Order: sequence, then structure tokens, then C-alpha cells
Amino acid sequence: MRIQDKYSIVLFDGVCNLCNNAIDFIIRNDKNDNFKVGALQDEAVKKILSDYTIDEEYLDSLVLIQGDEVYYKSTAALKIGKELGGFWKLFYVGMILPRSLRDSIYDWVAKNRYKWYGKKETCRLPTAEEKAKFL
Repeated sequence: MRIQDKYSIVLFDGVCNLCNNAIDFIIRNDKNDNFKVGALQDEAVKKILSDYTIDEEYLDSLVLIQGDEVYYKSTAALKIGKELGGFWKLFYVGMILPRSLRDSIYDWVAKNRYKWYGKKETCRLPTAEEKAKFL
């Protein structure tokens, strides 16, 4: 069985501070242990991605893999919130907005993320407590 058949896989830009904060948020709020996370720059992630046809332009974006399905940008973020449950699933109502509108907002934030939040020189390494959540 593939790991993406058991867990929802969240892939992120490992050098982006905003992305790393989002991953910290997911790890803290994943009470049902639904998620595994990995940096897009990581070799284990590249092996998983080889099972899919993924547009290269998305490889600096948030990517969610659930089984054979791949979700990007705002759709990935909203599906993650829904799966986290509790208050966060309320954001899933954003799916009623046209994807082009949602993704244009996502793209605006993504375009400015390094300027607003900074960037690391290398990918983040998980702490000992976080290792089980990482690919």
C-alpha cells in the first residue's frame, strides 16, 4: 500500500517561512493523524511525485495528494482545513467561490511570501517530536 493511500500528503516549499508556519499549524491541529508532510525539495517526495503527472509550475505551491487525486493552491488549502476538522472545516465553504478567484488570491500571497515572511537557506528539519509526521 502506498503512503498516499493511507494518509493525506501535504507537500510544501521547504525554504518558505510562511509554508513552514502552515506545516506547523497542520501538525499541531492534526488530531486524527490524517496527514504526512514533506518538502517539495525532498528526495522521498520526488519518489511519490513520480506516480503523478504534475505540472512543474505547481512545484513551488502547496500540493495535497489523497490517493490518486492531486490538489493545488487554494483547493489544497481548503481541503486541508476541512480534514483538520473543528473550526477549520468552516473555511471549506470557500469552495463555492470560483477557483480562478480563489487561486488569484492564493497566487498574490504566494508571489509575496518571501518578501513578507522571509526564506530559509535550507529546508526545515523536523524536530524529534515531528519526525513521525514527515515523509
